[in-house]
Amino acid sequence: MANITKKVSWSSRADDSNATGEGTPLINGSEPLGYSRQLSGGSIFQIGRVSTVDMDEEMTSDEDSLRGRPKEITHNEKLLSLKYESLDYDNSENQLFLEEERRMSYIGFRCLEISRWVVCGLIGLLTGLIACFIDILVDQLAGLKYRVVKENIEKFTTVGGLSISLILWAVLNSAFVMVGAIIVAFFEPIAGGSGIPQIKCYLNGVKIPRVVRLKTLLVKVAGVICSVAGGLAVGKEGPMIHSGAVVAAGISQGRSTSLKRDFKIFEYFRRDTEKRDFVSAGAAAGVSAAFGAPVGGVLFSLEEAASYWNQMLTWRIFFASMISTFTLNVFLSVYSKKPGELSNPGLINFGRFESNSLEYNLYEIPIFIGMGAIGGLLGALFNVLNYWLTIFRIRYIHRPCLQVMEAMLVAAVTATVSFTMIYFSNDCQPLGPDQAEEYPLQLFCADGEYNSMATTFFNTPERSVRSLFHNPPGSYNPLTLGMFTLTYFFLACWTYGLAVSAGVFIPSLLIGAAWGRLIGILLPSISSSSSTWADPGKYALIGAAAQLGGIVRMTLSLTVIMIEATGNVTYGLPIMLVLMTAKIVGDYFEEGLYDIHIKLQSVPFVHSEPPATSHWLTAREVMSSPVTCFNRIERVGTIVDLLSNTSTNHNGFPVVMNNAAGDEPAKLCGLILRSQLIVLLKHKVFVELARSKLTRRKLQLKDFRDAYPRFPPIQSIHVSQDERECMMDLTEFMNPTPYTVPQETSLPRVYKLFRALGLRHLVVVDDSNRVVGLVTRKDLARYHLGKHGLEELQLAQT
Repeated sequence: MANITKKVSWSSRADDSNATGEGTPLINGSEPLGYSRQLSGGSIFQIGRVSTVDMDEEMTSDEDSLRGRPKEITHNEKLLSLKYESLDYDNSENQLFLEEERRMSYIGFRCLEISRWVVCGLIGLLTGLIACFIDILVDQLAGLKYRVVKENIEKFTTVGGLSISLILWAVLNSAFVMVGAIIVAFFEPIAGGSGIPQIKCYLNGVKIPRVVRLKTLLVKVAGVICSVAGGLAVGKEGPMIHSGAVVAAGISQGRSTSLKRDFKIFEYFRRDTEKRDFVSAGAAAGVSAAFGAPVGGVLFSLEEAASYWNQMLTWRIFFASMISTFTLNVFLSVYSKKPGELSNPGLINFGRFESNSLEYNLYEIPIFIGMGAIGGLLGALFNVLNYWLTIFRIRYIHRPCLQVMEAMLVAAVTATVSFTMIYFSNDCQPLGPDQAEEYPLQLFCADGEYNSMATTFFNTPERSVRSLFHNPPGSYNPLTLGMFTLTYFFLACWTYGLAVSAGVFIPSLLIGAAWGRLIGILLPSISSSSSTWADPGKYALIGAAAQLGGIVRMTLSLTVIMIEATGNVTYGLPIMLVLMTAKIVGDYFEEGLYDIHIKLQSVPFVHSEPPATSHWLTAREVMSSPVTCFNRIERVGTIVDLLSNTSTNHNGFPVVMNNAAGDEPAKLCGLILRSQLIVLLKHKVFVELARSKLTRRKLQLKDFRDAYPRFPPIQSIHVSQDERECMMDLTEFMNPTPYTVPQETSLPRVYKLFRALGLRHLVVVDDSNRVVGLVTRKDLARYHLGKHGLEELQLAQT
């Protein structure tokens, strides 16, 4: 296997972090063993031991060595990437923050609270409008394509030459998909896929480059329209979650850094803590718009996305979700020329199940549980196949042109397989007045009949799901459903992970609905009773839930989403049992699809619970060291040199203070961030200038918020030689009360404290409050429970 040094990344723009002032994001103390550099002219402290970083010896790069950067390596599951940085979900309670809080009146606090509700309302409104825009364009483009192909097929069915119809179908599919793949592969790679793994990481506290940019949203929307209109085995529902999150991140900041427009509103929310809460609301609004399930959206944010939950946030998120689905409802009712009729709560409408079809008996519950097990097995198989396919793509299909060619190939193959299945199918059904097929194909069927296979392939996936749920018994031949399940399973597996914007929700539901309806058809034939006691649509619903649960491993939120989407709570218990069974069975063989893709990117994801059997590890053994510390009053040249040093690009620095006599080691008195130091250098907050009254107005928190989130790089800040000799007092700007733990604290206690509080840095101190190390996200994420017990991932630049 070729050894290609390809960066494993959701975004191929490696130099982006440098543009934002983060540089090569290495954790504090992650230098290779034995590497140490003493900066001249400064009194910084190097405390503790050096942590080891094991770089793959086969993979060397002279160019990277010359740049002073860590070596790039090929994909390796035993590595944790150093290129991902953490977000600051913990407020820095420095003197500026406390002064601002003291100055704020009761009315000011109430205005802030109202502003949060206004932002959540705007998030729901815009997310609903985007969902409406996507739905209308997909409906128009897909309708145009299917009408053209249908007319062509009907024309050539009688005179011969159906191969021309196949070519036309494949060309139209490939054209749509080519446009969608080009804008993703060449303009914004982070917009590929559903975006759920990336948003999940963002809410976990990982800084994924470019994930909530305006450009990402535009590419996402255009890409998903092209993907669905191009006939790929994808859905437009998953990307809505990413779109809602981007909308939330943009609105809550009151400005656009991409357009360089500042509207001077919502300035208080310009920090990671507030932004995270709104992104949670945006993700929930996306789910609500996609499925018409506002409660399901809230539970999705709680179960699948947000790592740190604020109880006060729940009601605001629910409000955003309700506004989202209401907005979509109103505009789609106008589009369907039924203004005021709010019957389209989401992009996917499962339709209303009739009361007689919703009845189930006690003896059917074991059958439902068995279907859940089947869904878990098929989901695990889907995830394993997609896992190996993704590794293949990482190693060999990493160039944008190759990614576009692969997407076009999949589009052409999808059209060819669909056409072939329809062509050779002899499953003809009568076209009665109660049939609601959008594009019925007669092909070789008799007059007044249509090809049943065409209702599944020759349609948008959402309409195919609805047909499988609601078409009357006898509408499908068992062989038709079996062949469709087999082919669509592999097409969907091949499609997920392409360089296109697409989701896996609808393909999973469609696969499950097909084999679920097949079971519903086969059950009466093996039963001694001649009556049709199994309604096929009922089993299609259970199969859809089982398949989706087996792939993405969601339980609580997916149960509520399915109940809200069907509009009936009768099947709450069976769906819950099915999803639990699918998750238990699937987890035995393989992780969920989103977790797999997070792991493949080597993201330092901090899970909800610490690894089992890790109590014997202590903070001393997992912390990063040596730790670079600053004095409370530090020389400017020392700060500039350290921030400019690309080999030790730390982001958090403990601040220490010596006693007057100087005969005792320095003790911890605070923590300051790289971003804060850059703002201080930019505004030249030096002690000498303050004494001579040459400095400008006193620095405020607004100055830090104006620089957020793209802090200028240290290279853009000019410091003269005279200024390098000045001193900087960090007392007013550092966090004087950082979270600390004793060095004997067990790993689970450190883990729970770090995750529950959303920390970025956790200082490890000894009995005398002296800094001995620093715990960061990567120190905790590298420990996990493997097949051979507790395993430790190595840290490297991938």
